[in-house]
Amino acid sequence: MMSDQAELTMEDKQILDIIQTGFPLEPRPYAAIGQKVGLTEAETLSRVRMLKQKGVIRRIGANFQSKKLGWHSTLCAACVPEEKISEFVDEVNSHPGVTHNYLRKHRQNVWFTYIGPSEDSVRESLQKITAKTGIAILNLPARKMFKIKVDFPMEEKKLI
Repeated sequence: MMSDQAELTMEDKQILDIIQTGFPLEPRPYAAIGQKVGLTEAETLSRVRMLKQKGVIRRIGANFQSKKLGWHSTLCAACVPEEKISEFVDEVNSHPGVTHNYLRKHRQNVWFTYIGPSEDSVRESLQKITAKTGIAILNLPARKMFKIKVDFPMEEKKLI
């Protein structure tokens, strides 16, 4: 993983700024991004692949407001013995409704979010994970949703 921002070129930083907040929704998005930063489509795509390979980019994809689509989401937590973490995480990650999965230094050491077409379908999927792993899952649906937009500006903006 790249640890020093200084290793990024000016073009890399511009590409990262664009794909975080304004990814072009068109047939050849990397050509459009390249045009904005002075690169060819192939050069842009090559840089994006390199940034992904080095761990700078974790994922490129759309974010949807699941509730507006009629879907249900919940935060989940589980207390997983150290020797079962890998098996449990593999099972959790095998479900397409899992959007995030991370470890914490806490009694509930595995946390993940799960999205499904209904509250019942989410509950059933969580029960299947528990049945397969023997690990109880704490289902923590949100009472109120807070969406926080987080961007990581790569280029310093001049203050006026």
